[in-house]
Amino acid sequence: MFNKILIANRGEIAIRVMRACRELGVKSVGVYSDADRNSLFAKYADEAHPIGEPTPAKSYLNIDKILDVAEKSGAEAIHPGYGFLAENPNLGKECEKHGIKLIGPKWSVIEAMGDKITARKLMKKAGVPVVPGTEKGITDDQEAVEIAESIGYPIIIKASAGGGGIGMRIVTEEDELLRAIESTRSVAESAFGDATIYIERYVKEPRHIEFQILADEHGSIIHAAERECSIQRRNQKLIEEAPSPIMTPELREKMGSIAVRAASSIGYTNAGTVEFLYSNGEFYFLEMNTRVQVEHPITEAITGLDLVKEQLKIAAGDELCCTQDEIKVNGHAIECRINAEDPLNDFAPNPGKITGYRSPGGLGVRVDSGVYMNYTIPSYYDSMISKLIVWGRDREEAISRMRRALSEYIVLGVKTTIPFHKAMMASPHFHQGKLHTHFVDNYKNEIYDNMQKVVEEDREMVEKLKSTFLPSKKVAAVSVAVSSYMAAHVNSKK
Repeated sequence: MFNKILIANRGEIAIRVMRACRELGVKSVGVYSDADRNSLFAKYADEAHPIGEPTPAKSYLNIDKILDVAEKSGAEAIHPGYGFLAENPNLGKECEKHGIKLIGPKWSVIEAMGDKITARKLMKKAGVPVVPGTEKGITDDQEAVEIAESIGYPIIIKASAGGGGIGMRIVTEEDELLRAIESTRSVAESAFGDATIYIERYVKEPRHIEFQILADEHGSIIHAAERECSIQRRNQKLIEEAPSPIMTPELREKMGSIAVRAASSIGYTNAGTVEFLYSNGEFYFLEMNTRVQVEHPITEAITGLDLVKEQLKIAAGDELCCTQDEIKVNGHAIECRINAEDPLNDFAPNPGKITGYRSPGGLGVRVDSGVYMNYTIPSYYDSMISKLIVWGRDREEAISRMRRALSEYIVLGVKTTIPFHKAMMASPHFHQGKLHTHFVDNYKNEIYDNMQKVVEEDREMVEKLKSTFLPSKKVAAVSVAVSSYMAAHVNSKK
């Protein structure tokens, strides 16, 4: 095992990795921007080093600065977390040059899977089902018209170098095609520095199902079951659960074996995720994420695995902890992403100072967070406050436990997505498990109305508990702030 590992990330994922390091007796090295000087992760690390200005390009995306800290601190490996440099092959290349281990797959694998066109070709070659579409980048508009016609509308236009749904456009008829191509190319160039696009058939109302992969450097590879990630907004995940409500042992074996085949075909090592679209009994390869996922805790909850510790052990040369037959699914887990966003105002970001904070607890409740009382959420990065994870013996108990945990969760000073999650847990359609990636859009009016009710109901809980975590001299001021907060939400327009 390594003696010292640098975590090239921030927030809750940095703390998550540092916890794994601490349990393994490994020293952790943190890096922080000027905006994160007072962050929890910088204080939690065994040692932490500044890396510059708040903007990501000058701090968390600056490979030279991060490698400089790694070498000066004596770190033998770098864990990139998720986001920032986690899927940047250049980090792997530079680590290799400097004799530092990247905790993840080889940079060549990251590069291949990061290009969606290349990934499609490799998966198709390996016999993995892919959505019908182009096998190369589209450069000619007339060619695009002909391809779209041959595939059949509706289609979806994607950026080859993209991720997270950035720039994707759904086209239902030919008159929309050229404008959509121009828009996607523009976004792709701006976001990724690569304007290459490709076309796929659009799968209507699919479920987003992903399989967790673990692969060691000795040729062994397994999957740790699936996660359902269909509750999304603008292709960004909001709620995840494991296992999928539609999964059967037979379907899990079929999809899981194909996920393992996909990873094996490219010589994958460490932790990763193979993502599929599922619709009407058919499933298709979507993409492969060559890193640990935000939603990895729900897999940990139903399997008992510590995925981050497994990452570290695999990178250190250990064999896999278990065989495929030893992976058992136990119970049901749900994760809600708690973001500093206003769900009643189109999920507008709402960074600022947390003036009151009380997290939930109790049986089967886990909170992965990087914030604390009086912490100021910076505007430069993702707005995540925490991940709330619950486990139950079955899906019904998990939903009930999440509702209870959300009722205990209080964050003052910034608006959060807690009302949205409460509304979702109360949704009869969610309870039925009939999920798809357009669920939030399809039921937006019902969800919005429920959120307004939730905000009103929260008033009493906040009033009861605020004095338990605020100095008495601040109670009056916060009472006014809470009332204003509630009124602003209730009076918001749809």
